[in-house]
Amino acid sequence: MSAAPRIVVGMSGGVDSSVAALRLVQQGEAVAGLFMQNWADDAQAQDGTGGECRAEEDRRDAVAVCGRLGIPFHFRDFSAEYWRGVFEHFLAEYAAGRTPNPDVLCNREVKFKHFLDAARELGAEKIATGHYARVDRSGGRWRLLRGMDRGKDQSYFLHQLGQAQLAATLFPVGELQKADLRRIAREAGLPTHDKKDSTGICFIGERAFREFLGRYLPAKRGEMRDPQGQKIGEHPGVFYFTLGQREGLNIGGVRGRPQAPWYVVGKDVARNVLYVDQDTHSPYLQSTRLWTEAAHWIAGAPPARRFECTAQTRYRQADEACTVDVQDDGSVAVRFARGQRAVTPGQSLVLYDGDECLGGAVIARTDAPLEVKLAEQAA
Repeated sequence: MSAAPRIVVGMSGGVDSSVAALRLVQQGEAVAGLFMQNWADDAQAQDGTGGECRAEEDRRDAVAVCGRLGIPFHFRDFSAEYWRGVFEHFLAEYAAGRTPNPDVLCNREVKFKHFLDAARELGAEKIATGHYARVDRSGGRWRLLRGMDRGKDQSYFLHQLGQAQLAATLFPVGELQKADLRRIAREAGLPTHDKKDSTGICFIGERAFREFLGRYLPAKRGEMRDPQGQKIGEHPGVFYFTLGQREGLNIGGVRGRPQAPWYVVGKDVARNVLYVDQDTHSPYLQSTRLWTEAAHWIAGAPPARRFECTAQTRYRQADEACTVDVQDDGSVAVRFARGQRAVTPGQSLVLYDGDECLGGAVIARTDAPLEVKLAEQAA
């Protein structure tokens, strides 16, 4: 029987995790690969365009890379854990009219919980993934830092990790630029070197989102109105839209209105009304303050009751200066130095001090004028 690996790499079948494994092997580490299946109907699922979901192709690629590197391959089915820990919450949030971020939950509930447990069952001390992020230890605690390639940095999705998880985690590609990573993969003869990066929500892949969501949440047609309440058209279901969205509204010419694009500026789930406006910088999309659910701090506690830092309210957003007030219930109230567009309840607020990710929370509400008005009507 072979010796237990010291490190188990989460092999997704993509180039990032392939190079993560390669770098550890080159360092002389005892490594094994593990492929996680998180979605039960992956093998049969259709993407709405007639193509198969990529899970089986990804698994084959992960096997091929492990073979090329000469490391053991393991498979685990986490689809039941994923359904309970991620997908049920995802559906509940959409049903409530919010826009969740399942990748954040997937990291917390599956990759850095069940995967970590599975690695330890194999005898490993640590796990590694292909995320663009870095971990270091400073002042007696572990810190999560942005990946060196700012355009690919994934610390936003990892902000729910804690000290115990970071102590057991390696991010071997966090110091690399994406272009260098593909070159390294090509030179090592890895079969994934030119594989396209995956996009879309982790369990939907590139499937048609509306068709997928419609399987689980029965849609109800309703009115689209402007912020003053005038009917503009009809929508196929409020769940399918998020704040600031332009695509898929299918609003033709409206009498008395200019030929300009329309944007989603509000959702009233109780009345099944979608609010739209024609200005990409609509005042109805602007907010300067937000309030969250209970916050998670990577260090175990916030840096202070009140502090200044930068924030992102969506992935790949530029840093925005803000002041954070930690509330008695563990939530935070945030005031931004300048107005923000389309800050969306259900999405994640993630806080940074330079390159260090401090933690974050789910956005509960903002002071965008239409959101305030709808909340008052519902009260």
